[in-house]
Amino acid sequence: MAFDLFFNSSLILLAIGMLFKIAQWFSYKIGIQAQNSTFTERLLSSLKAIFGIVFSPKIVVVLRVFILDVLFQHKILKQDVLRWIMHMLIFWGFILLFFMHALESVVSDAIFSSYYSTVNPYMFLRDFFGFMVLIGIAIAICRRFFMKIHRLSTNKMDVYAIFIVAAIILSGIFLEGAKIISYTDFRNMEEEFSALDYKEDILALEAYWVKYYGLVSPNITGQISQETLAAGEETHTESCADCHTRPQSAFTGYAVSKIMKPIGGLLDRMGLVTFLYYFHILACFIGLALLPFTKMLHIITTPISLITNAIMQRDKSNPLNIATRQLIELDACVHCNTCSKTCSQGPVCDVKNNMNILPSERMLSLRQYYKTKDLGSSQFMAIQEGIYLCSNCDRCTVVCPAGINLKELWYDVREEFIRSGTSITPLVLSPYSYNRTYNQEDFGATLSDMPVRHAKGIIASRYKKKSRAKDVLSLTDNDNEFKGKKEHTPQESTFLYCFSCENCTNVCPVVMNYEKPEQVLDLLPHQMMRSIGLGLKDLALGSNMLWDCVTCYQCQEHCPQNVKVTDIFYELKNKVSKDCFYSQKE
Repeated sequence: MAFDLFFNSSLILLAIGMLFKIAQWFSYKIGIQAQNSTFTERLLSSLKAIFGIVFSPKIVVVLRVFILDVLFQHKILKQDVLRWIMHMLIFWGFILLFFMHALESVVSDAIFSSYYSTVNPYMFLRDFFGFMVLIGIAIAICRRFFMKIHRLSTNKMDVYAIFIVAAIILSGIFLEGAKIISYTDFRNMEEEFSALDYKEDILALEAYWVKYYGLVSPNITGQISQETLAAGEETHTESCADCHTRPQSAFTGYAVSKIMKPIGGLLDRMGLVTFLYYFHILACFIGLALLPFTKMLHIITTPISLITNAIMQRDKSNPLNIATRQLIELDACVHCNTCSKTCSQGPVCDVKNNMNILPSERMLSLRQYYKTKDLGSSQFMAIQEGIYLCSNCDRCTVVCPAGINLKELWYDVREEFIRSGTSITPLVLSPYSYNRTYNQEDFGATLSDMPVRHAKGIIASRYKKKSRAKDVLSLTDNDNEFKGKKEHTPQESTFLYCFSCENCTNVCPVVMNYEKPEQVLDLLPHQMMRSIGLGLKDLALGSNMLWDCVTCYQCQEHCPQNVKVTDIFYELKNKVSKDCFYSQKE
């Protein structure tokens, strides 16, 4: 009765929490597509899309993704076998345990006419499913705290997810073990179901249970005679055999009962069964009630993300549905760090000491940002830096086991920051500037919004440079010949391959020599490459970085695009020297 009350209450709170979460998905604004939309418009748009998918060929794609990526988690298997084993153990163990045991009155009783939780195969299966979850939790703990996986960080939500699942399973196992040895539990069961009238019959049944069922009884000591066991077996067969299998089948609970048996009488008098019973249902209650507000929500949101990203296309899907999907994706992130391991900007995190450069950490910050819209200036700037440093390589999207379209999400969030006027990074020096310029239709932007159009103004306000001769450089228009191939050697033309991942800047000993290198060097190595790419000749040739370079070739050796950074610097200095020579002759 108490379990049903707690369980039903937790289901009600779960339903309320899910309604609140769904309301957030259709109310919060993300990107630029949904800024002027209403809750009703977005809800109706999603319902219309769902109805259209059910009665279209796309339903085949939905079923395929559900089977391969949700039920069997094929995406995880392709990346990490150990992590796949961990997920499958926890997912399937918990799901099967939930439906067979927690919902036994609804599921198991309805399917199996002879169902009792204390008979086989159900008793064995309950322990087997719980053991599966325990093994999965053990692997999760090892991965999080002992294996030192690259760029994997653990926060309080990760700890909570492991703790609450472990508390539910372990309390259930210890409760089962306590029930096996409990004399009080045995007496209550005997009085309710067997109704034996003679003390001899009760003692015989107790003796039989002490011998074969692990019971700890204060009335049975020493050797038990065969006559007593035979009488107890007869009583057991008449009153208990139909609903009780020997507890050895419940291998986890039975193992715990053997450990507790030496002090079983004391534990029983202390009311251990009652304590563990309420602790177990309280853990289940808390886990279900808080599911919409914790990392555990990914049980629901990750399948939605996998399915929606498999059938939605940016150029064909309703922008309102894309915005709703992206808010669901923020909750679908499981903080597994798969994206961070493959991120081309990952090394920058160590240099800049900004965790928001890593995609998995940025997702957590964005989730908080869209909840509160107020993170404080320092954290907001950290998010912006992480987003603007993104090189748009799309590696994070490809490997995400939750199917989240991370590249598309970064696009929309950056565009929102730009349109809101909160952007703090000069777009001309950001990898995003090229993408935004060449994908104008995707963002609904006009030419007047484009960073390349504003490059000259941005540079004039922040980057007026002086040459070594202390002559103020004039800010001329873009030099198309300078940014083309004709004026450069094949080796120098490799600047075209640069996508501003900043690896060159992060390994440069000259940059690391200064606390604020931008103020001393004018431009950093990756900004030099970008200046050449934009045709800003005066800016590139007038930078102190060009002359302070120690030609150690660290930048060139670490470039993933094989840009000949140091050699480019050599040729640029030769150009300046050549120009100075001819100007002096004239």
